[in-house]
Amino acid sequence: MNEIQDTSHKAPDVLGLIAGDGRLPFLVAAGAKQAGLRVVCVGIAGNGGRSLADEVDVFYRVAVARPGAWIRKLRKHSVRQTILVGQVAKSQLFTSWRILRYLPDWRAFRIYYWRLHGKNKLTDSLLCAIADELATGGIVLENSTMYCKEHMATEGVMTKAQLRPSVDGDIEFGWPIVKKLGELDIGQAIAVKEKEVLAVEAIEGTAEMIKRAGQFCKSGGWTLIKSSKPGQDMRFDVPCVGTDTIRSLSENGGKCLVVEAGKTIIIDKPDTIKLADKLGITILGR
Repeated sequence: MNEIQDTSHKAPDVLGLIAGDGRLPFLVAAGAKQAGLRVVCVGIAGNGGRSLADEVDVFYRVAVARPGAWIRKLRKHSVRQTILVGQVAKSQLFTSWRILRYLPDWRAFRIYYWRLHGKNKLTDSLLCAIADELATGGIVLENSTMYCKEHMATEGVMTKAQLRPSVDGDIEFGWPIVKKLGELDIGQAIAVKEKEVLAVEAIEGTAEMIKRAGQFCKSGGWTLIKSSKPGQDMRFDVPCVGTDTIRSLSENGGKCLVVEAGKTIIIDKPDTIKLADKLGITILGR
C-alpha cells in the first residue's frame, strides 16, 4: 500500500510579496531570493516603484483598494505564504471622493464595512482585517522580518558615538510614553529633550514628526525614541528607520536615536550606521 505523503509542512519554493513604497520591499525580495525562493510581487499602485520589478521573478501593479486582485495575481502563481511590507500613506485613505478615486472591489467593501464594522479604523485593526480577508483567499501573511533578519536592531549602542549621560534620563522618561502611544495605536515615535515631549508621531509619520521637533527645539540635542507596539504583530507595521531618518535627525537637531532591539528594522543597516557615525548621531538598541 502506497503511503500518502503530507506536503502541507514543506517549505514553500515561492514567496508572495505585497509591496508598498520604500527600500524595505527590496530587502525582503533580496533575502527571499538568497534563500532560494521565487518571488511573486504585487506592487500597490502609487507605491512599489517599477525598479522593484527587476528584483523579483514576477511583478504586477495593483490598486490599493482592490485586494481581490492581489489574491488573484498571487494565486495564479500558486503563492500561499506572503509578506506585506512598504509604506502606503494613511493620508490616502482620507482624500475627498476616495470611493470614486480608488474604485474598491467587493473584498475592500467587506473589509471596511463587515470586518471593521463596529471597530475603530486604527492601523492594527485595519491590517488585521486585511490579513483575515487575504486568508479567505488562500493568502497567508507571514512575519515580515523573516527574510531581512540581518537588518534588525541589536541591543546596545550600535555607533561609534556613545550615549551622553544627559540622555539617559530622557530615555527612561520617554520609553513608557512611546509604549503607551503604541498601545493606543496612535504612533510609534516621540521626540524628547530634558524630560519634555517635543513631538508625537501620528498619521503624518516619523519624517514629518522629526521636522516638527526641529521647529520646536532650535537648540537641538534632542532624542528620537521609536518602539514597537506592545504585543507587536510582526506580520505588519514593524517599526523601521534608515538613512533618511538619520539625515533628517541631523538636519533638525536630533542627536540620538533609540529603537527597540529585535523589533525594529534598520533599513540598509551598515549604511545607516556608517552615516550616523559620520553625522555624530548615536543609535541605541533598547
